[in-house]
Amino acid sequence: MLNEYADKLDQVREETADVLNALMLSQKLVLMALENCDQASYDQAFVPTKGLTEKIEKIDTDILIVFARYTPEAKDLREMIAFLKITSSLLRIVNNSKNYLENVEICSPKADEETKKIIVDSLAINRCTIKALEYTIAMAREIEDKDKLLEYASKIAVEASKTDDIYALIEKEMLQKMNKEHLLKEEHFNLLKYIRKNLKVTDRLEEISARLKFARIGGMTL
Repeated sequence: MLNEYADKLDQVREETADVLNALMLSQKLVLMALENCDQASYDQAFVPTKGLTEKIEKIDTDILIVFARYTPEAKDLREMIAFLKITSSLLRIVNNSKNYLENVEICSPKADEETKKIIVDSLAINRCTIKALEYTIAMAREIEDKDKLLEYASKIAVEASKTDDIYALIEKEMLQKMNKEHLLKEEHFNLLKYIRKNLKVTDRLEEISARLKFARIGGMTL
């Protein structure tokens, strides 16, 4: 019974890490597509996100099975509750990622130079997001070393802070240029909106980080 219970816990951890890994692969592919004007990479970026909603729903189901079949001790109960809440953050990341993928412009010949510049500048957000995903995956799999856990959490917070700063600079430059030229371009505002969707991924990763700290260390609210 105990071995079966431990296996189920490991399964939940790995399923969560697999979802995060799929999201990271999608981020890497879209980054490659935007860096190299590569339509094939852009098309492939959608592939890892397919079926993620169903996989997240399965994690929820597996957690409920643990509650139904076993009587978790306080520490394990805390971890299961944390993972149950993590799935809601994962769903929001999936939705934000898909929205970004479906709307960001990929090297369109019709795109003006300012649009291209905004996209290029925004790629720093993608790079930070990839790093934050790497740290979150490592954090999801770290169940023993609390110092490492806190180190990963700190690194995720740093990458999230960077994405906020990068976005703020892009937005400021765009608004200053519009004010100087007395011209408002709807497509630029829309582009910023979609970039912000991608920016929100690191916010959700910070939520997951906090819940993983609660799961493994305790003493924190969800």
